[in-house]
Amino acid sequence: MGTKHNRIIEYIKQLEVGTRISVRKIAQQLGVSEGTAYRAIKEAENREYVKTFPRAGTLRIEKVEKRDIERLTYGEVVSIVDGTVLGGERGLDKTLSRFVIGAMTIDAMKMYLSSGSLLIVGNREEAHRLALENDCAVLITGGFMCSQDIRDLANKKGLPVITSSYDTFTIATMINKAISEQMIKKDILLVEDIMVHNPKCLHVDDTIEKWRTLFTTTGHSRFPVVNTQGHVVGIITPKDVAHSNEESIRRIMTPNPVTVGPKTTIAYAAHIMIWEGIELLPVIENKKLVGIVTNQDVIKALQYMRNQPQVGETLEDMVLSGFESKKEEDSMIFTGEVSSVLLNQIGTASWGAMAMLLSTIGSVAIRKHRQTDIILDSFTIYYVKPVQLDDQLTVSAKVIEEGRSSNKIEITCCHDKEIVAKALMSARSMR
Repeated sequence: MGTKHNRIIEYIKQLEVGTRISVRKIAQQLGVSEGTAYRAIKEAENREYVKTFPRAGTLRIEKVEKRDIERLTYGEVVSIVDGTVLGGERGLDKTLSRFVIGAMTIDAMKMYLSSGSLLIVGNREEAHRLALENDCAVLITGGFMCSQDIRDLANKKGLPVITSSYDTFTIATMINKAISEQMIKKDILLVEDIMVHNPKCLHVDDTIEKWRTLFTTTGHSRFPVVNTQGHVVGIITPKDVAHSNEESIRRIMTPNPVTVGPKTTIAYAAHIMIWEGIELLPVIENKKLVGIVTNQDVIKALQYMRNQPQVGETLEDMVLSGFESKKEEDSMIFTGEVSSVLLNQIGTASWGAMAMLLSTIGSVAIRKHRQTDIILDSFTIYYVKPVQLDDQLTVSAKVIEEGRSSNKIEITCCHDKEIVAKALMSARSMR
């Protein structure tokens, strides 16, 4: 089964980009069962060799690395606007450079059309044709269809013609929202962005002498241990090697180590390292070792993220957007008004939004105080009275206990000098 599986994967990799793929077709062409073909196609989808598009089916795509945050593929636009592909399926994997809304005459439209653009327009066939002739894809709004001539031209050019039931304003709003979400995702570093690829490792049948050799040549003292299949089965550290050089790694390694995948976020990896007290995490994919990350790698990555300009607005950014901060003696003071972002359906600040406001302020205060990133341990909040829109809030955050790596901070929220909420936060510093 494994050989058939790999044969199907290789067959899919050799297909031309844009080729439509189906379970039955693969099964018939390669002489395998439909179950085997289905599992191989799902594996190819996980490896980003193919992708399933709504109403277009499963297509061979080109695996691409991270691209600019503002750039989408036509296939992603289909998903965003809940569209139907009328023609030009081969071009769904292409990226587009800009959007053009066709609210103008044909003559005026010509100057805005360029290769790689997407024309958003209604049921205007002359505009559809003009766009395709200028190497632009077409998104038809209002649920209208196009003629067979336009479909044939789209298939010939390999440029998608998409129809969506939404109006132009709604489609533009949906696409802008999708770009904003991608901008936030771009800010999130993953383990695969910082991991050491093809790391040095030890085999379960190696001896301590092999560890000493690696330690001398690399300067590193911690190594993952793999079996004959390349699966991570253990990890070895200096405290494990106080034995003779002939001792087997299998007997002294720490079995079943904590591992992460390439798509794990750096923040989650940092949380694991702090809680488990470990300094090296093996990175596995399909149970096989593909890399490692150390605590120093993680700390440098978090420092890098903190120093980068924020390109996307997160929920925490929105909650704090109307507040100003200043330092007063041993506290940080935040002042601002209750905005519409914080409100619930009855017009008062929701308890969840208040909890986020106070926890975010506490986290900011600890980071300013310790000049390091933190991992939250616990957060307890007490609500005293509700607040409403435009109420002026004063929130003070004061560190009340400080240890080598742990901190406790008291957060008090007041309106008109009356306490409306109080919280206690405990967090650990990353060092």
